[in-house]
Amino acid sequence: MLYYLSVGTPPQLLDRYTELTGRPALPPRWVLGYHQSRWGYETETAVREVAEGFITHDLPLSAIHLDIDCQDGFRAFTINPDNFPKLADFNHDLVARGVHLIAIVNPGVKADRKSELFEEGRAQEVFCKLPNGKLVIAPVWPGLCAFPDFTNPQARHWWSRQYEYLLDLGFTGFWHDMNEPGVFVLWGDPSLPQHSTQHFMEGRGGDHREAHNVYGLLQAEAAYEALSEYKPELRPFIVSRAGWAGLQRYAWTWTGDIETSWSGLRQTIPTVLNLGLSGIPYSGADIGGFKGNPSAELYLRWFQMSTFLPFFRTHSANNVKPRTPWGFGEPTLSIVREFLQLRYRLMPYLYTLAWEANQKGYPLMRPLFWADSTDQDLWDVEDAFLLGDAILVAAIVESGATSRSITLPKGYWYNFWDDTLLEGAKTVNIAAPIEQIPLLVKAGSILPMSVEKQLILHIYAPMSLTSEGRVYSDAGDGYGEWRLDEFYLKRDRHILEITWQQQGNYTFPYTTVQLHFHGIEVQQAWVDTRKVNCQNNCLEVEQFQEVRLQVK
Repeated sequence: MLYYLSVGTPPQLLDRYTELTGRPALPPRWVLGYHQSRWGYETETAVREVAEGFITHDLPLSAIHLDIDCQDGFRAFTINPDNFPKLADFNHDLVARGVHLIAIVNPGVKADRKSELFEEGRAQEVFCKLPNGKLVIAPVWPGLCAFPDFTNPQARHWWSRQYEYLLDLGFTGFWHDMNEPGVFVLWGDPSLPQHSTQHFMEGRGGDHREAHNVYGLLQAEAAYEALSEYKPELRPFIVSRAGWAGLQRYAWTWTGDIETSWSGLRQTIPTVLNLGLSGIPYSGADIGGFKGNPSAELYLRWFQMSTFLPFFRTHSANNVKPRTPWGFGEPTLSIVREFLQLRYRLMPYLYTLAWEANQKGYPLMRPLFWADSTDQDLWDVEDAFLLGDAILVAAIVESGATSRSITLPKGYWYNFWDDTLLEGAKTVNIAAPIEQIPLLVKAGSILPMSVEKQLILHIYAPMSLTSEGRVYSDAGDGYGEWRLDEFYLKRDRHILEITWQQQGNYTFPYTTVQLHFHGIEVQQAWVDTRKVNCQNNCLEVEQFQEVRLQVK
């Protein structure tokens, strides 16, 4: 047993902890978009209808997840040919529209002599065994199953080769479920027998008491290697139900089969925050809860909050109503559309936070005390969070609520919806009509957004003398060139200066830049000493070195 002790502020601690356990992998940019999923997409036709629904209702979409319905007899690395006859062509059509198909993979391998996968694994002795040398067999979805011993590098290598079939069909990511591993039991621990299950443990031997925590982690490592070898020019995407310290190197996660209730919505926030503080920055919850049928209000409040979580996915059980935005009618559909569009406008900010997580280990979603760890009042807030340093999200977690109070960190904060300026280090009450949740932006922030090829920098006037912001860009996938654009604000009473510095070789991906000013009234503006017009507190420019404003 080894213990490591580190002392510092929350950012320092996450930096040091992920230096020890591994930095989070930078995800493909598309993964930060919206994911639609359901246990119950039983046919290719059903999935096509969902995909078409997003087009019909003008809703952006980045991924669709297929649960065990797509498999042949619920067996890993199979596709039911009758229910999904033209899956490769369908995948091709989806990717052309920017939508990626994600396949579920469970570790249990059906113990059937007619199964090539089982016979191959048995011949190579990569399955977990009992002390007498017999295979550990337990029931899961396909029936009685054997389980790869991922603590054996030979088993990991064997497992990684199995992904090729699904990759050839066009899947671009994988969802690991039941990988504690989970098994069906009448009582007791729903996993492999702790004492009698033997593991290789990298050659030194051991049992499931020690291997249990790393089982899902090592499965994720095997999948990561498979995707890296199949398409080395692209970054892998894996979401895993189970893991351990270091999972952030390979996979995302989610909060599991959370209940459909207001308490389930409320519990999501501290759960995802604690995962982030444990070095795993990419997680989220099944929007609306897994089991049960949420009311339109509960679904909408959950969706609004999830817009600002790293993993933005709707998922539900197969015995509940299909959960699509248009299934709740109006005004829910229109409000959901607004939040989906906001999520995609925020992509430059989210992607920059993802790069920051890769560099420093910082979570994207942060507790309020991240802003001021000396303020004890902030440590008790479990129903609000920061997205990066700029945005404060005060979720609505009670039925019928149209306002809520929130304790603000120190400094000044702008209401995102109307630019009202609020003083920090105190508790305030903020309106929350059904079409909004309280969103605040820290004064001095440069909040990057984009619409098509235009970068929009929302500049919230600083109360102090200086502040800064940055935007990370690359091709959105792969390991090629990159760039970092850094913007510095300097305010001296009625003069505000913005300077732009650039690093990296990646070509600037935007045609124009719009500067949108909040909290000040621009009277005159100069771009690199050239006087320009500023209309409606907005300035549209190309690249510059310095912008100087006279404000009041």
